[in-house]
Amino acid sequence: MIDMLMAKKAFADYVKSYDIQNDKIKMKIEHIERVSQVAKKLATRLELEEEDVKLAELIGLLHDIGRFEQIKRYNTFNDRKSVNHGEYGVHVLFNKQDGIIRKFIEDNQYDNIIKNAIYYHNKDKLDIPDNLTTRELLHIKIVRDSDKIDILNILTYEKKETAWEKADLSDDVITKEIYNEFMENGRIDYHKKKTSVDSLVGHFAYIFDFNFPDSIQYIKEQNYVEKIYNRFEFHNQKTMEQYKKIYDKVVKYIKTLTD
Repeated sequence: MIDMLMAKKAFADYVKSYDIQNDKIKMKIEHIERVSQVAKKLATRLELEEEDVKLAELIGLLHDIGRFEQIKRYNTFNDRKSVNHGEYGVHVLFNKQDGIIRKFIEDNQYDNIIKNAIYYHNKDKLDIPDNLTTRELLHIKIVRDSDKIDILNILTYEKKETAWEKADLSDDVITKEIYNEFMENGRIDYHKKKTSVDSLVGHFAYIFDFNFPDSIQYIKEQNYVEKIYNRFEFHNQKTMEQYKKIYDKVVKYIKTLTD
């Protein structure tokens, strides 16, 4: 049985030990709560059974649980500079010494689904093994889409310093390998990112990673891509030209899928 009231109370109790006045902590709490609701709506649109709708909502609530210790210990949400937050979230919830998963759900029958969904929610799609169950893969896809939807939402309004850990990106350039890979196949090797603009390109690459048509349609309706694009200008002319080509590629792809 999945009791979302119990899970939400456990989440509220957990975050009390962190500085909720910190902009990064506050942003993350709000993000998690929205992702949980997006996952619930997406699962409902997919006409899943009530049990799986609640499971999707719960996974959304837990998907970034590793972020809080990450920011406390390293003062960054940059996994390359600290720890992989998906993997760390699994540790927080499921480690044998003091894992806290039972505070959120008493029943252990969903543990493998929850564990895999959190572990792989931020991995490259190619890193997801093909030997998982159909249900495990379904919930990985739901939380991945829900997470990306709200990250794009955040990037339309959040202060750049909070979202990017840098107030001004205008002097940044796009790494050659990142640009070439994106233009070739709509994806990037996240290990090759060197600049904040590389990370921005990575967020545009989300569009090519969505699993469900409803996700792409929602992105189009909210006009997230154009809103994000219009927030940035770069002093380097070549970077600005590359940025426009990246935007055009994304817009064309969305149009192809939704028209």
